Amino acid sequence: MSLIVALAAVVGWVNAAALALGRGIGIVCVALMVVFILVQVFFRYVLGNALPWSEEASRFLMLWMTGLMAPTAFRRGGFVAIDMLVLMLPRAVAAMLSLILLGVSLAVLMVGFRIGWAEVTGFGGRFTTDALWVPTTFDFSEWMKVPRAWAMASLAVGVTLLIAVNVELMLRAVVTMAGGGDRLPAIAGAEVAGAE
Repeated sequence: MSLIVALAAVVGWVNAAALALGRGIGIVCVALMVVFILVQVFFRYVLGNALPWSEEASRFLMLWMTGLMAPTAFRRGGFVAIDMLVLMLPRAVAAMLSLILLGVSLAVLMVGFRIGWAEVTGFGGRFTTDALWVPTTFDFSEWMKVPRAWAMASLAVGVTLLIAVNVELMLRAVVTMAGGGDRLPAIAGAEVAGAE
């Protein structure tokens, strides 16, 4: 039991660090999306000349923001219907139900990872975006179109983070089923999620 508690703590610590970094990058993505959209509104409606890149850049950032922020929401919980059911059940039964649901989630996430990786490495990932360009030299003398695989990588990264969180939650459910739930460190931010 001590080994599983220690493993859950280590996985929890790694997840907390990775998700904190993801939240920071996600916040930057949201801020840049807002700036790009406001620039597009100004150019389209004030100057009457829409920019070709701002909407595509916003979609790119939205994909990455979602891939990096969704694992935090999953880790913190707050799924009202499931939480209400779990709160009505005895602790061991609730942990078993959580473990079963997390097992199903893990199977779905594994399929999602295969789909995401296929989007990055497959046929669709070989194309480039229509209007996004990035410099390839420090003096900005050479530019290339952004590959679509860069946007699709957000799916593979997001699902990988979701799998890591799922494994942590499964370990926590096993510890709770065995009666050691009080030995687990709390998940930061989880106390504000849910149906309160």
